[in-house]
Amino acid sequence: MGTGGAGQDPECRDGPAADHGSGAVEAGGAGAADGTEGEGAETAAGGGRTEESAAGPEAGGLAERVAALEAELAAANDNYLRKAADFENFRKRRNQETQNALDYANQALLLDLLSVIDDFERAIRAAETQREAAGDDAGQIAVSFTSLYEGITMIEKNLVSQLENKWGLKRFDSAGEPFDPNRHEAIMMEKSAAVEEPVVAEEFIKGYSLKDRVIRAAKVKVIMPEANG
Repeated sequence: MGTGGAGQDPECRDGPAADHGSGAVEAGGAGAADGTEGEGAETAAGGGRTEESAAGPEAGGLAERVAALEAELAAANDNYLRKAADFENFRKRRNQETQNALDYANQALLLDLLSVIDDFERAIRAAETQREAAGDDAGQIAVSFTSLYEGITMIEKNLVSQLENKWGLKRFDSAGEPFDPNRHEAIMMEKSAAVEEPVVAEEFIKGYSLKDRVIRAAKVKVIMPEANG
């Protein structure tokens, strides 16, 4: 009987021990499960904070970029307005300069042509002198000089007419006109009590004007009034 009790004791001890071991395993399993769930929650929370921290700097950088672009646009617009005003002033000034250049662009050419006209006038005077010297006895020579005179006279008139009508070059007469230093260049002077103001007595070289501007003064002889006493 004692032996049987002794034999039952191990069974009694084994039963509770096994129960306690099983409970420990279950508790461990539960703990492990709880630990896994906790780590997942922490990971999810950490991921949320990372997204928030990443979105914050990106939004700040975008706002700064927009502000910088707006400043650049304002500066570009201001620069455009200044350039537009400068261009308008330049355009007006350029148009005025162009118009002036068109009005007086041929002045140098016309000055060169004036010497040709002077040569024509000298040739005409020479032909007149030679014709008068030849007289009736000159015969054919007189006829030749007459033809020369008429031809040169026609060329001179045509040239002067073309320059005046096409280019605005006008030749003005000075003999008998009051002396005007803007139009006349006195190369000789005489005094006379017959005049009360300077008067052009003789014209040596004619003067010319281009539109409203005198480009060459006439070279003249002037009679000056003689002072009383």
